[in-house]
Amino acid sequence: MSDPVPLTGEPLALDLVNTRPSNGDLLTALDELRAWVTLEADRLPDVRTRTSELTEADLVSVRAIRQHAANALDHARRGARPAEADLQALNKAQRAAPAILALSWNGSTTAASRARTGPVGARLVAALAEAAAELLSDPSVTRIRQCEAEDCVLLFLPAHPRRRWCSADRCGNRVRVARHYQRHRQT
Repeated sequence: MSDPVPLTGEPLALDLVNTRPSNGDLLTALDELRAWVTLEADRLPDVRTRTSELTEADLVSVRAIRQHAANALDHARRGARPAEADLQALNKAQRAAPAILALSWNGSTTAASRARTGPVGARLVAALAEAAAELLSDPSVTRIRQCEAEDCVLLFLPAHPRRRWCSADRCGNRVRVARHYQRHRQT
């Protein structure tokens, strides 16, 4: 069973997909979406300070993008072609809040920072769709794994080839404790 606290620290698209662990959905209410965006604030600069502006419609859109990203990643990580509908949905979401390089003068040089235009919800969905697009187009997509714990469906991109669990603190410890218990129970 996965923890009710979202797993973070993976690529943003995987963090989004992982908001639907085996024991439920961590994005069923607007407050849960706002809390997740706050957890991911460093990766969502266009949205992090404006979570109060998110609406129920934005929650529905985020959940839809999560599903399209999950479907596409499920195919791509196995080396298969994602469904055209999933790819088109991700593209459409990105077009709804285009990103630009916003220029500013900091006193001595010109600085450029990436910024999106449009309502906060559209910017959030576009950023999540872009994160999925970046991951889908990265050659490392085929290295994405599902946690090996029996009751966990979370995905991760292993930094080490021997990594087997979504988190050593979550599933890794549970699996090791269960194995230890089985070994000592049999003796």
